[in-house]
Amino acid sequence: MKLMREFNIAGLCNPKMHYMVDVYGKLKAIKKLVDGGKYFTINRARQYGKTTTMFMLQKELASEYTVISTSFEGIGGDVFKEEKEFSSRVLKIFSDDMKFVDKDIEEEIKKVNQNIISIEDLSNAITDLCLNSKKKIVLMIDEVDKSSDNQMFLHFIGMLRNKYLDRNAEKDYTFHSVILAGVHDVKNLKLKLRPEDEKKYNSPWNIAVDFNVDMSFNPKEISTMLVEYEKDHKTGMNIESISEEIHSYTSGYPFLVSKLCKLMDENLNKEFTSEGLQEAMKLMIKEKNTLFDDLIKNIENNKELYDTVYGIAIEGKEKSYNVYSYEKGIMYGIFRENEKGKLIIHNKIFEKVIYEYMISKEEEKTGELLSYDYRTNFIDDNGDIKLELVLEKFQLLMKQEYRQSDEKFIEKEGRLLFLCFIRPIINGTGFYYVEPQTRQDNRMDVVITYNKKQYIIELKIWRGKIKEEKGLDQLAKYLESQSEQQGYLVLFNFNKGKKYTREWIEVEGKNIYEVVV
Repeated sequence: MKLMREFNIAGLCNPKMHYMVDVYGKLKAIKKLVDGGKYFTINRARQYGKTTTMFMLQKELASEYTVISTSFEGIGGDVFKEEKEFSSRVLKIFSDDMKFVDKDIEEEIKKVNQNIISIEDLSNAITDLCLNSKKKIVLMIDEVDKSSDNQMFLHFIGMLRNKYLDRNAEKDYTFHSVILAGVHDVKNLKLKLRPEDEKKYNSPWNIAVDFNVDMSFNPKEISTMLVEYEKDHKTGMNIESISEEIHSYTSGYPFLVSKLCKLMDENLNKEFTSEGLQEAMKLMIKEKNTLFDDLIKNIENNKELYDTVYGIAIEGKEKSYNVYSYEKGIMYGIFRENEKGKLIIHNKIFEKVIYEYMISKEEEKTGELLSYDYRTNFIDDNGDIKLELVLEKFQLLMKQEYRQSDEKFIEKEGRLLFLCFIRPIINGTGFYYVEPQTRQDNRMDVVITYNKKQYIIELKIWRGKIKEEKGLDQLAKYLESQSEQQGYLVLFNFNKGKKYTREWIEVEGKNIYEVVV
């Protein structure tokens, strides 16, 4: 009986049990590093497919190499306290992990694992193991973050570094390649050279080469998973189109790709359509999961990171991508680089989670901006949003409640106030996201989908008539790219004598409703 596969979002993926993206191209690129005898770290954000990649890589390498795949997770903190205890346990951990994988290497490890009481003994045993092996040995250690705060573990990988250097100088024999996997780049960790000298540090992994393999999924890769699914279920989906849409929302973040597919498959009656995808996004954003928990926790625990996220997401600021300036945000998978070299939130789903969180914080300060009874007034008999009325009400709110607010406050908070206002109207039925590609010249485009219709609203700071006309032109071009005839422009104007105008304007054949607040 054929095992029915499913989309997996928990732990390691196995192609026999799960629908998986074809990652052969990525494995081929990683194998090239292994073939070259390189030592490196696969450091990517949480739930980015590191463990699955290590599993698939082990199978890819098995015909040419002896692969020891292991982890120090869950062995207990006592092992790391004393050199004797740690050194005597390392090879035992290796052999235990190989018990059901390769009996020959398990026995070889046991042979050299005799009377080891120091890092030096461990080093000599590794030399013997590698010399006696019929194949070159590749060592893979997953979840290194769980051990990287222990000095004994850092001493261990420091020893591997020294053996690597001696090997290249033809003075030792050791593992052909070593691969460490974790969120943090171990190259950035510091090893105390002497306990009595707190000021002297050295990296235990400074011999590692850069790992530049893109582990996100592009639309073509996503489609390979959907092709396999479609063979089994025959939903009639447009694989190319839905793959592009999934990528547009996730930017290829592996967990998010699989999660959306799982929700469409299991919760939405296999509805692999644009509407089904948006429903899946709404379901995912409502639920609590460890990835989103980590996203918010990492932002809240670092003020500099919070300010950067707020500046990009809410204030529409542009920042040049720089791996040193924004190292933590990039490492945690919060940021990525766009095609213009700018720093942006990694994907629309993360951005939506961030908006929802920041809106909730704002509501704690200001209270709800719209009473529940009033919300139904914004929906017509066909179930569509009366967006003109929505914007007029928002204009009235800003005039009544925020007329005396200074420019700095509105520029910083105005967009967030708009999202606070719009959210309760569309919640439960509609969906919104901010288009990241349109952030320039103090503009931000909010795209709302409601009752199978799309509404595009540009929020822009007023900087004079020329800038206003440029904004109208930009919005018209964006509407054209989205095959939309009608759009909306909200202008935040700080002039004391401004008029709170509302008017339809025709620009390049597009109808734009402009509201000044």
